[in-house]
Amino acid sequence: MFRRTSRLLLSLVMLMAGAVVGVGATAGAAHADSCYTWSRTLSQGSSGSDVTQLQIRVAGWVTSGERLSYDGQYGARTAAAVKKFQAAYGLSADGVAGPATFSKIYALQDADCTPVHFSYAELNKCNSDWSGGAVSAATAKSNALKTMWKLEAMRHALGDVPITISSGFRSRACNNAVGGSATSRHLYGDAADLVGSPSLCRLAQQSRTHGFSEILGPGYPGHNDHTHVAFDPSPYWSAPTCGI
Repeated sequence: MFRRTSRLLLSLVMLMAGAVVGVGATAGAAHADSCYTWSRTLSQGSSGSDVTQLQIRVAGWVTSGERLSYDGQYGARTAAAVKKFQAAYGLSADGVAGPATFSKIYALQDADCTPVHFSYAELNKCNSDWSGGAVSAATAKSNALKTMWKLEAMRHALGDVPITISSGFRSRACNNAVGGSATSRHLYGDAADLVGSPSLCRLAQQSRTHGFSEILGPGYPGHNDHTHVAFDPSPYWSAPTCGI
């Protein structure tokens, strides 16, 4: 609660400061954020690592079955995701990422770039260094960050209700210990098993509109007690009990 309140207060201060100094049309940030600071306004046609950073944070705001690429190219799909993000948080939904959009993102993230309602610890209950999976430790951790931002979008769309993660990244040893598939996306760091409330079916249904390409839930073998979401290059949804 403290960190969320602090970030919201900081965001308000930033917006007030921006109004005082007169943030220009090309400025993209009103302060130096401890995680990442955008230095320009971004719109269709922009490209670069700052676009990729934006895509990571808005990838959960897509249409059903869509997945946003982290390619550093601000195309129509990125603009559409930005519009949905802006509308969800009460901003002017013009698809242009400027000071107001970045200030909202700054308020939603902690110093390690994770969204305020999720943490690396929640996405890795296996080991401390993200090693031993199907990809490098750095890639597994990066994939987990992308998953967290999708879950943050889903959480907000559900009415800012808490989402509980029972399992995230697994090394091969951890995966074997729980009887996981040898090809499990948990080995890549981009999977999360969700439990509790909202209901498992509600989670499975909602996740279709937040960039997840693998959704397994009630009715799928071994998934009656959780909903599994992940990013799989070969999309696959199956939660028969939930109509998926």
